[in-house]
Amino acid sequence: MKRYEQYADEIADLIRTQVLRAGDRLPSVRQASTSRKISPSTVFEAYYLLEARGLIQARPRSGYYVNAQRGTSANEPATAQPVAQSTHVEISDLVFQVLGSTRQADVVPLGSAFPSPELFPLDKLARGLSPAMRRLDPQAIVQELTEGSERLRRQIGLRYVVEGTGIDTREIVITNGAMEALNLCLQAVTRPGDVVAVESPCFYAALQALERLQLKAVEVATHPRHGIDLDSLAQVLRQHPVRACWFMPNFQNPLGSLMPEENKRALVELLARHEVPLIEDDVYGELYFGLRRPPPCKAFDRQGLVMHCSSFSKCLAPGWRVGWVAAGRFAQPVQRLKLMTTLATAVPTQEALADYLPQGGYDRHLRQLRQALSDAQARALRGIARHFPNGTRVTRPEGGYFLWVELPAQVDALQLHRLALSQNISLAPGHLFSADKRFANCLRLNYGQASDTRFDDAICTIGRLASAQLVA
Repeated sequence: MKRYEQYADEIADLIRTQVLRAGDRLPSVRQASTSRKISPSTVFEAYYLLEARGLIQARPRSGYYVNAQRGTSANEPATAQPVAQSTHVEISDLVFQVLGSTRQADVVPLGSAFPSPELFPLDKLARGLSPAMRRLDPQAIVQELTEGSERLRRQIGLRYVVEGTGIDTREIVITNGAMEALNLCLQAVTRPGDVVAVESPCFYAALQALERLQLKAVEVATHPRHGIDLDSLAQVLRQHPVRACWFMPNFQNPLGSLMPEENKRALVELLARHEVPLIEDDVYGELYFGLRRPPPCKAFDRQGLVMHCSSFSKCLAPGWRVGWVAAGRFAQPVQRLKLMTTLATAVPTQEALADYLPQGGYDRHLRQLRQALSDAQARALRGIARHFPNGTRVTRPEGGYFLWVELPAQVDALQLHRLALSQNISLAPGHLFSADKRFANCLRLNYGQASDTRFDDAICTIGRLASAQLVA
């Protein structure tokens, strides 16, 4: 870690342990520089990083202060302790029932898994479709049928290298969104009846994939800020014949948790000792609020056991369905499975993205997107603090666009979803995020929809409906 990152982490720990409390003033740049024997620029970089994380705020001509909205973990949800047994998964009916409403235009889609389309440069991308196809060598359509566009794979591989992760482009397979990549990886390393370790709470699409393939889920305790509990995972690996893990180390859905780098390294080493493959779902990795992209677990993989899956759907081109997997030692089985199922990914969208990525617009767009999402999160947190009932706990992620809200125990999130839907507001109740439908008083809120003019009123309405359950 760089010196400014070390200093920022020290300050963050003081805030999280409430040694520094909401409203406290941080040392001035001059004071910190003198006392820590570091340059003023290092202090500035540390404070900029803390500000980007939402932990502190600058006040004109006054200095830096702990943010009253995000400066404490006192109201952070507790780490779930799942039942240590494998479970047959039956979740799809509930998922279809609850999430069907998010596609209706008159509904405020706070239960959606997607950010607002208004956040993306769709017009600019669309203008590149026709020129990209005119330049395409017709032979490439057949030659690159299963693996995907060589030009696009090269651009993706370059981004891995720039971020510090060494990747052989031959292990990259372009897929129809990240979900196809994740499903192909799961099929490549499991058979019906096998046990797969997942987070708790867990992304419901992972549970649906396990259900479809007749796999069993064993849930691993997951901290709302730091992600997978490694001690819990080690116990699961000792007690169960785990054939694969499906984890989301960066800005996990639904918690928004971010595993520290040292935990990611330890996770990869632990799984390597047990020879257990890791299916790494990293679709939110580009949506960080700090100064640099958090590395994936793939960066620490030395045995080819990590299958890193991502896509452009959440960060650039929703609806284009262009994803990929860097599949490590499993690249050939994944390619064969794709050949046997969907055969190929649409060529025009691949070629348009291959043209767009080297032009520099992608990183400019990402900077704007991250700032918009960071601002939206602060807005959502203010609304929750103002309108939700006392005793509500909420995560404060350092990226992505989800908040995990733990309401008082008397609140039934599924009933809250039904009441909110009657007011044209969708929610994602906690029942969706566990194989045994736990988290009955929790919900996931999508603040990536904050550009909707109805957003603030929707937050107010949800808080009112939740409070009404407490006095019913």
